[in-house]
Amino acid sequence: MDDKISQIRKSYLSGELNEAGVGGDPIAMFGNWMKAAIEAGIDEPNGMALATASPDGEPSVRIVLLRGFDERGFVFYTNYESAKGQELAVNPRAALTLWWQPLERQVRINGRVEKLARQESQAYFETRPRGHRLSAWASPQSHVVTGRAELEQRAQEVETLFPGDVPLPDFWGGYRLTPERMEFWQGRENRLHDRFLFERRQGVWTAARLAP
Repeated sequence: MDDKISQIRKSYLSGELNEAGVGGDPIAMFGNWMKAAIEAGIDEPNGMALATASPDGEPSVRIVLLRGFDERGFVFYTNYESAKGQELAVNPRAALTLWWQPLERQVRINGRVEKLARQESQAYFETRPRGHRLSAWASPQSHVVTGRAELEQRAQEVETLFPGDVPLPDFWGGYRLTPERMEFWQGRENRLHDRFLFERRQGVWTAARLAP
């Protein structure tokens, strides 16, 4: 099996990225790439790896969903008492990676993370399906449970508790990662990929090509 994995290869031939096509605004460029991913019909193009670390540097990574972005940063939502919430509380720096395989593109984003204002989390929470809102209450995210039956029982109890509107829990809400570094990667033939790194210093973005 290991030998077979070592021989899996793919040639990247679908596009290129050059200085003329990069421009000076990485947020706008990200928007163009996200639009292309949506139009390509990629399943959950907003799926992204979120990496956090404990105070002593132990890394942790998981997939979350990007729920919005603008010049202020990139937004996702979770349980504040989850593992990632606890790590961000003491080490508010994180990294994101989005991978759009059919387009042979990757974006990496690093920066500081802050909680959203409660009214912003409230506005998003109200757009979620009822079942998703109930699950936010029912799931003690990242904590040990005795089994599936416990989760289903908690879900039933929460549904009984909130027969009408489901309020936003105090322990649930959004985060915004304010980018300090953004790297755009386009696969190229023979592993000579195109990579451009944006870095923000004193509010100004600079761009440079990186070797693959």
